Formats: sequence, structure tokens, C-alpha cells
Amino acid sequence: MKTRKFVLLMVALLFAFATVLAGCGGSNTKDNAGGNTSSGAESGNKTDNSSNTGGETGEKLDPVKLKVYLIGGPQRDLPIVQTEMNKYLTEKINATVDITMIDWGDYSKRLPVITASGESYDIAFTSSWAYDYLPNASRGAFLPINDLLEKYGQGIKEELDPRFLIGSQVGGKNYAVPVNKELASQWVWRFNKQYVDKYGIDISEIRTLEDLEPYLKQIKDGEPSDITPLAVPKGFKPYLPFDFLLGDEFPVGINMDGDTGKYVNVLESDELKSSLKTIRKYYQDGYLRKDVATLEGIDNIKTGKWFVDREQTQPYAELGWSRSAGYEIVTTPMQEPVIFTGSATGSMHAISANSKNPERAMMFLNLLNTDTYLRNLINYGIEGTHYKKISDNVIEDLPAMKDGFQMPGFALGNLFLTYMHQDDPADKWEAFKEFNNSAKVAPSFGFNFNPDPVKTEVASISAIVKEFYPPIMTGAVDPDEHLPKAIEKMKAAGLDKVLAEAQKQYDEWKAANQ
Repeated sequence: MKTRKFVLLMVALLFAFATVLAGCGGSNTKDNAGGNTSSGAESGNKTDNSSNTGGETGEKLDPVKLKVYLIGGPQRDLPIVQTEMNKYLTEKINATVDITMIDWGDYSKRLPVITASGESYDIAFTSSWAYDYLPNASRGAFLPINDLLEKYGQGIKEELDPRFLIGSQVGGKNYAVPVNKELASQWVWRFNKQYVDKYGIDISEIRTLEDLEPYLKQIKDGEPSDITPLAVPKGFKPYLPFDFLLGDEFPVGINMDGDTGKYVNVLESDELKSSLKTIRKYYQDGYLRKDVATLEGIDNIKTGKWFVDREQTQPYAELGWSRSAGYEIVTTPMQEPVIFTGSATGSMHAISANSKNPERAMMFLNLLNTDTYLRNLINYGIEGTHYKKISDNVIEDLPAMKDGFQMPGFALGNLFLTYMHQDDPADKWEAFKEFNNSAKVAPSFGFNFNPDPVKTEVASISAIVKEFYPPIMTGAVDPDEHLPKAIEKMKAAGLDKVLAEAQKQYDEWKAANQ
């Protein structure tokens, strides 16, 4: 009897042990099994395409909390979405995130202060236009991530167009993970379609600033005075075929239709002088608002009182603009798509040099760029609360999304993983890839200018640009009188010195990369 009891006890213990093992073996299959989800509405929709954690699973890692700063307005429902994210992230990489949204106008002001304070945050949004990537990478604010990408970010490298990583290198190293989105840059003329139809305008014939003239006259003569023919703010600048050194707010660039090995003073180019003559005539003829030189912004889509403006595009951008406006908007290109260095750094996530958890930060970024469930959770919120699914990858927004969760999708991770709406074309993301592949590459693609040797001159010239550009570029003043004054003042501030330094660095970069 004692022997029999002992045998039965052993069998029971073995059975219990096997049950525990089975439970542990299934603990990381939530996204595959579809059970044990965080809410009934989300059941069975979690897809982890490449949750590379360097051979470690969430259950083997010590728990950490990642501090993340993202750009965009505050979102009412971020706390409940973050709770769902943290349930998932705990399972995947045993991490949670604490996300702080900083509004568009404040982001570039607050992040340098946060960084200078020595705060050990983990991840921050950076770009060529907000919390400027290049100078902050050069100054040591961000951690080099090449080794981290190799060990914990293989999924990113598989998903990302390699030109993003090439174009965002600083001194041969990467300091941030670019968002996989449109890589090419293309300016278009954007039209209010009701006037295109009313006057029977063939916009396919319009490409240059000069091509607009007869149609601007039609609108000026045929519509009420509150309809602006060319509705642009003070930041308007005529399109120029230049590969700019520091963006089109700084007058140094390479003429892509000329000598592509030489930086020149854009203000002295024939292309600019011709365009300024045209925009001056348009201003005098009343095609632009009289206050354009001081007009901070103009919400054309909201007012509807406009004929044409200019904008940077991406595939099917007209659908998004039309959806927001409530009326049709159509476009025609000013130029062919081009890939600039700045295109590759338009939306990125950097790991802070002060991060105490850089490995886990890279694991999180890897998931953000490869995991369909997580990427859509941070973008659209919770299924059944903020949106409902129409099909596997098509959604319909619910009122809670509009009221409480409007995240900037382009700034969150791999855009090609996000769900589409019913009016989106089925080939939307394929069109993005084709758009990127069709673009020509700018002469300086991959070259990142280090302004530190001429930082005083760059700052002085930038201040002069802010003074002279709005009235000159919008035609509010006579360019024959004011452009020479601007050139003289910028040369006195060291423009030729900046040109020489740019050429020196560019020549060295070319020699090292040929």
C-alpha cells in the first residue's frame, strides 16, 4: 500500500510539473494564439513581425520603465492607451513606457532644456525640423545605435528602406531610427477644385510659378475679393532646383541643374532672380494678400476661400486633404520627386546618451517598427473604443478617436504597418514604396554639414534671412532694390566663409565616399 501511494504521488507531481511547463511555454504566444488579450475587442489581432530581443524573452529580462518624449498635442486618452501598450510590452520585452507629448511649437524649446538637465530619459522624437537631429547628434545628445541595431534592431533593418539609414548617418554612425514613410520630397501646386471646374482649367499644364498667371487673373477678375488667388503665408518661397545646405531658409545650395559639385549663393542665382520678378508682379496685381509678408499662417482648408497654394506631397495626399476639408482638392507637381539628406531625417527616434536602458529602448523601437498590433495601438488607440475594424487592415474612426486620441501618425514608427480607412486606395503603401523608388537622389545625399566651425556666421545669417526673406520672397517689396541689400548684409555676416566651409566639408565627404 505504501509503495502504491508513493507511485501515485509521483505521478501526480509529474503531471502538475508538466502542466506548469505547458503554461510557461505558452506565455509568449499571445499574438499568435489570439487568446488572453487585453480586451475582447482586440482578440486575435496582434501580429509581431519581428520582435527581436537579442535571444531574450520578456520573462527573462528585468522589468524597466522607458521614458519617451514625442511631438504633438496632448491627448486625453493617452493614459488608457498607454496602459494597454504596457500590458503588451511587459509580455514582449518586460518593459513599460511613460510617454510625454510636447506640443508642436514647444518641442524644440523644451527638449534641449530636458537634455541639458541631464535627465536620463530613454527615447525622444527628433528630425531635421524639430529638436534638430544633426546638431544634437554631433553634440553627443544621442547614443550611437549601430551596435544596438545589429543586436536588437534586425527587424528595423529588414523593414526600413536602407537609404534612410545611409542618409541619416553623422560621421559614419547612426544616432536615431528613421520612420519608414515617404523618403522622397516633392512640391506641388494645390488647387481648390471648385474653381478648377468652374473655369475649366487644365491643371496638368501648370508646373512653374509663371504658368499660374492666366488662371490667377481669372480668379481675381471673376471671384469676390475675399477669394485669394495665390493663398500663401509669409513663409512662401518660389520653388528652386537646389539641394540646400541647411534647408530653404538658408541661402546656400547646389544647383541640381548645374554644377553638382559646387555650393553657391542661391540669392545670386538666375533662377531666384527670375522667380522674384514674377512674384513681385503677382503681388502688385493683387493675386496675394496685401499682408502676406507678415501673415504667420493661413488655414486654406478651413476657410475654403482660396484658389491655389503650395504644399509638399506624398502618394494620395489629395484624399487626405479633401477628407479634412470636406471638399475636393487636386494637385499638380512643380518638380519630380527628389531624395535629400533632410528627407531621410524628417521623422526619427533617438536614444538618449543618458539612457540607463539603451538595449530595452532599442527593443521597443524594434517592436514599434515591426509589430502591427503595437504600431496601430499607439497610432489609432484601442479597437472598439477609438475605432472599429471593417476588414483585416481597414478601420472606421469612432467618435472617441476624434475627441480624445489624434496622434501624429508620421512621427510614431513604421507607417507602412498602419491600418487604412475605407476611402484609402488598396495600393496605398505600395504607392509610397513606388514613390520612393522613382525619385532621383540629390547630389549631397548622405552628406551632413557640421555648422560648428561657422556657427556664429550661420546664426547671424539666419537672423538676416528672417528679416529679409518674407517681404522679398512674397513680392511685397521690389527685389531689384532689396535683394542686393540682403546679399550685402549676409556677406558682411560671413556668408562667403560659410560657403567655403561647406565646400571644404563636402569635398572631404565626397573623397571619403567615392
